Amino acid sequence: MEVATTILEGVLRYIGTIRLTDWLDILLMAFLLYRALKLVGRSRAANLGRGVLMFLFALALSDLLQLNSINFILRNIVTTGVIALIVLFQPELRRLLEQVGSSRLSSLNPFAHARQTSVIETAIAQTVDACAEMSESRTGMLIVFERESKLDDLARSGTVIDAQISSQLLKNIFFVKAAMHDGAVIVRDGRLFAAGCILPLSHNVNISRDLGTRHRAGIGMSENSDAVVVIVSEETGAISVAIRGMLKRHLTPQTLEKLLMNELIPADDEEKEKFRLRLPWQSKAGKGADDHAE
Repeated sequence: MEVATTILEGVLRYIGTIRLTDWLDILLMAFLLYRALKLVGRSRAANLGRGVLMFLFALALSDLLQLNSINFILRNIVTTGVIALIVLFQPELRRLLEQVGSSRLSSLNPFAHARQTSVIETAIAQTVDACAEMSESRTGMLIVFERESKLDDLARSGTVIDAQISSQLLKNIFFVKAAMHDGAVIVRDGRLFAAGCILPLSHNVNISRDLGTRHRAGIGMSENSDAVVVIVSEETGAISVAIRGMLKRHLTPQTLEKLLMNELIPADDEEKEKFRLRLPWQSKAGKGADDHAE
């Protein structure tokens, strides 16, 4: 009992020496670590992160057991490994910096927020109408809704348009004989930003062989950014959505609209959670038959 009291007194005495700036430093480090872990956990960097931890564990173990030769090799790898990690984690690091540098000042203006929400709602409605019609005619579509991660590099691979979205415009772009029908459309802030854009293909070997290049491009885009990608199959007319490497297939126009509203328009976490519980693929009956986790 005396030992526990002594330890408790020591802890309280130590806490009393911590300054306000120290608490601020701890909170900032905890927040940055949380954001980094959250980013890595949602991306393909998760496996790489585990590999790095195993490497560091091996380095510490070799130092503890005095395995001099192995320790020497591992320490030399560390000197060049930092550069290698920057190259390997480049998409994730870039996404993190873009999120940190993104401006939030507009959120302080409720009128600007309401206008933006109205524009996005109109864009969603027009997109759903176009997807419904193109699904019936089995015309392929690939629409990328940009969120926090800016897609300027991909936009430069196509043609910058910056026009108001309408179902007729989307149908004209993806008309089979149109010049830009094979590429993707990028939507930014509720406006059609660019068309005919080339997207990165997913290299995931677990993707169903039934899926073609358009679906692989949509999944690859969702793996490398936080974008929401809408896909209409040219072969079957099925409507799909790719988010964070997960492909949701065979969606009805109504479900597509609800999904886009939930992902693109900010809402309370509680409301979003209730919405997710209502989604058809979250029910036991669906059991994820049409999901492809990447």
